[in-house]
Amino acid sequence: MALFQKKKCDFCEMLHAQALKVLEGLDALYAWAEGGVDAQRERVKGVEREADELRRIVIEELNQTFVTPFDRDDIFSLSRAIDDVMDYADRTVDEMEIYEVKPNSHVVQMIDILRKAARELSDSIRLIQKYPSIALEHATKAKAAENEMENAYHRALAELFRGTDTVYMLKMREIYRHLSNAADRSDEAADLIGDIVVKMT
Repeated sequence: MALFQKKKCDFCEMLHAQALKVLEGLDALYAWAEGGVDAQRERVKGVEREADELRRIVIEELNQTFVTPFDRDDIFSLSRAIDDVMDYADRTVDEMEIYEVKPNSHVVQMIDILRKAARELSDSIRLIQKYPSIALEHATKAKAAENEMENAYHRALAELFRGTDTVYMLKMREIYRHLSNAADRSDEAADLIGDIVVKMT
């Protein structure tokens, strides 16, 4: 049985579907970074397209719906932040191919942190309508993952700039930055969930 059956709660389900799709994409990205399997790379690309479609559906529904379960601007912004995470994941794959660099242990670790944040965001959105206080706990854990990413990002940069290959440094710095930006979007999504919960209670 669906968690939310009333029409007004359809946006909760759509946002949850978006969050699950991003988690699926990050799982594929992690598998690719660990093993470099082409099929996983293509799966990341496919999930990004599917995520974009889910985002378009949310926007279309917003344009057609008068009553929403919470502020329509919050729905729009939360949907965008979730989608941005997947966009950065997709861009990471693209640029690693363009720059002809391979994932290293720092990339794998940073993607794993993104997966943790995505799981917490997914759980948070799933529970936001019925159990807002528990949803807020998950959002708080997603924010903690962003702090973990900040530390991982700085460790990766510190090791990178101890090297001597300037071109490689510039390439990998961009990759690390994409992953850090993805974590920033996760943090933004967690903040939006917090705002929604405050308005609901």
